[in-house]
Amino acid sequence: MGNTSPDISDNQVLTTLLDRANRIVIKIGSALVFDPQAGQADARWMTALGNDIAMLRSKGKQIILVSSGAIALGRERLNLGQGTIRLEQKQAAAATGQVELAQKWQSALSTYDIQTAQILLAPEDTETRRRHINARATTTTLLELGVVPVVNENDTITTYEIRFGDNDRLAARVAAMISADLLILLSDVDGLYTANPRHDDTAEHIPEIHEISEKIFAMGGMSHQDFASGGMTTKLSAAKIATQAGVAMLICDGQNTRPVSALMNGGRFSLFH
Repeated sequence: MGNTSPDISDNQVLTTLLDRANRIVIKIGSALVFDPQAGQADARWMTALGNDIAMLRSKGKQIILVSSGAIALGRERLNLGQGTIRLEQKQAAAATGQVELAQKWQSALSTYDIQTAQILLAPEDTETRRRHINARATTTTLLELGVVPVVNENDTITTYEIRFGDNDRLAARVAAMISADLLILLSDVDGLYTANPRHDDTAEHIPEIHEISEKIFAMGGMSHQDFASGGMTTKLSAAKIATQAGVAMLICDGQNTRPVSALMNGGRFSLFH
């Protein structure tokens, strides 16, 4: 599956990117937030990520979180199981789980004296000019006040995004909306490969992508998590949205206890210029 770690030039590229990035969006997938065996949020992992966020903030960075997990948490609380459920049940799960998700992030970040705020967005909020301006103004004000906004899809009313959407593209839209410098997708894979590394031992890791071509899109695969709505294809779509708006994006393994620290200490990643 290619080299086991980035070479020196890869680390230099990452270091330079992080040094120059003043405003960073971090997207967290359901598979990282929700522990299916325990049937609850992974509070230990969330608190450890809070340590990374505190570290970045100590360097003068503004951080925005885009966090999945509400539907997974809500399904558990409402005993809906992991099979196929109706759209209105997904919306009920989102409404229920969002309360817990916000509380868990508040608890995780308050450990480091970080104030959080919840922002729920629908696609129109980033694409319709008046809503875009209002959402940008609110988010920017929170950042100026030293708050870490926690953003999620407004799944309780947005049927289209539950059926076809994902928080990868939402994170890209948010990054573009607030003129972020960097979007980090914390995932269950450490970047883009030429093929699915879980099924193909010859798959090679791609550390840097300068153009998101049809060939690159062809490398995208489906998520292996039945409670996640993403997958590499949606991450590539997010990369296209972000990079066209002038925002660099990287995909890295979020399963480490402190994933941003692991990334900075030589963890493998794929960077979309």
